[in-house]
Amino acid sequence: MRSDTDPILRFHGAARGVTGSCYEIETAHWRILVDCGLFQGSKSERELNYGAFPFPPEAIDAVILTHAHIDHSGLLPKLVKQGFSGPILTTLATIDLCSVMLPDSAHIQETEVEHLNRRNAQRGRPLVEPIYSQQDAAACMTMFRALEYGEWTTVAEGLRARFWNAGHMLGSASVELEIDRHEAPLRIIFSGDIGPGHKLLQTDPEGPAGVDYLICESTYGDRDRPDVSPEQRRSLLGDIVRGAAEAVGPLIIPSFAVERTQELLVDLYLLMQAGKVPTAPVFVDSPLATRASAIFERHADEIEQGDVLRQALKSKELRFTETVEQSKAINRLTGFFVVIAASGMCDAGRIRHHLKANLWRRNATVMIAGYQAQGSLGRILLDGARRVRIQGEEVEVKAHISLFDLYSGHADAGELVAWVQARLPVKQVAFLTHGEETGLSALSKRLRGLIPEGRIVMPSLDDAFRLTPGGSVPVALNEPRRLRPEKVARLDWHNDLSKLLLDINEAVSAAADERGRAAVIRRVRRALEEKGA
Repeated sequence: MRSDTDPILRFHGAARGVTGSCYEIETAHWRILVDCGLFQGSKSERELNYGAFPFPPEAIDAVILTHAHIDHSGLLPKLVKQGFSGPILTTLATIDLCSVMLPDSAHIQETEVEHLNRRNAQRGRPLVEPIYSQQDAAACMTMFRALEYGEWTTVAEGLRARFWNAGHMLGSASVELEIDRHEAPLRIIFSGDIGPGHKLLQTDPEGPAGVDYLICESTYGDRDRPDVSPEQRRSLLGDIVRGAAEAVGPLIIPSFAVERTQELLVDLYLLMQAGKVPTAPVFVDSPLATRASAIFERHADEIEQGDVLRQALKSKELRFTETVEQSKAINRLTGFFVVIAASGMCDAGRIRHHLKANLWRRNATVMIAGYQAQGSLGRILLDGARRVRIQGEEVEVKAHISLFDLYSGHADAGELVAWVQARLPVKQVAFLTHGEETGLSALSKRLRGLIPEGRIVMPSLDDAFRLTPGGSVPVALNEPRRLRPEKVARLDWHNDLSKLLLDINEAVSAAADERGRAAVIRRVRRALEEKGA
């Protein structure tokens, strides 16, 4: 039976894509968000970060944050800047991590915009402003409130929340909600990002059983990883490290600054200590990773392998770099060394500097250590690009590019199915989110033996549903979609333009003489005219 008291659930991000996590629940008495993250990937998706929120920020009563990763937390300073004044509820470890990650995100945005505005001024284009500043990030941090795992907390009138360890990263949580109704409370669980089994620094994910509605991530819904132990994974990492050392060149690892970097440091330390790989300098070239590592050290008693982590962080091979000058000096070195730098998808931060300096070297190795969103530079490299554009410059790709997916913080398909199975019965609907089309479709098929097909829903960006006692009912949209479903998690015009420019440069360079180059340019012009460009 439909009732005006039934809550409405809206999907403002991580719908048919893996970034921008943001879900809104509204009743007659309150409106809350679960997560408020940055969009990453293609330029079309990143542009959503600059647009208006699809809700009035001042009308939101509270935010519940599953964890600190920027695609879940990265728009919180903008939310506060534009009028949100309620609490941000999360775990203590997540607060500690956000205290360094959000200012770092603001610094990156300010730096990126500064560089962009220099180019815009030269080209006569309008100047732009960063999404938020470091001052906005600092103001946001005053709104955080810590909750313990397993303890019910009243969030608003008739609304309670409880955290479960999601096993994804330090402080990560799945969120269980209870909403009062006349007959019985409505129970909802948001998975957040679910960690895999055998994670080096985290315990296995947990959660309640018997919920009405389930919102589950599906990042790796189409993938089964090898079932390897931490020791087996370390051995496989050793193969890549030895290969890079034999090439007498650098090993460049784009890595998320939080959790993935610390896991890599532990395994590199153990490999070098055991003499299984050559001893070499290991540079952590990320101020954020440096500060995050200090937070991990403070929380070492709460995590698996905490003592080994402390030892790794004190290793004589480990060098943390802070300044830009120290970062640039790394690439003046010769021979074998290791660089771990953010961002994990290669779209921001110092990793782009290292890729620009090393992708053209045949003796360099680039190890991609996690999920790469469609349209990101990391995904383009994995897809075999021969040339890429970094900060407006063309770079040839001669380095060895390898995918080492065993450090992912996300459960694979089998682990996601097992996590959902432990939550049964799901009495009404399972919404699959935080995944691209292949992951969503594959996980949906796997879950049909556990949840009836008609009760598995894969929402698109900005979709809304009324959560009734008998199931979910779609709610008509009052505004146009911010991005059409077929544009989410896809290559866009910016990727096409970069590829066109690279192809033109390659064709012109290959032309034997001026006459040949002129012919290439004429063909390009005709092609553009035919496309109406």
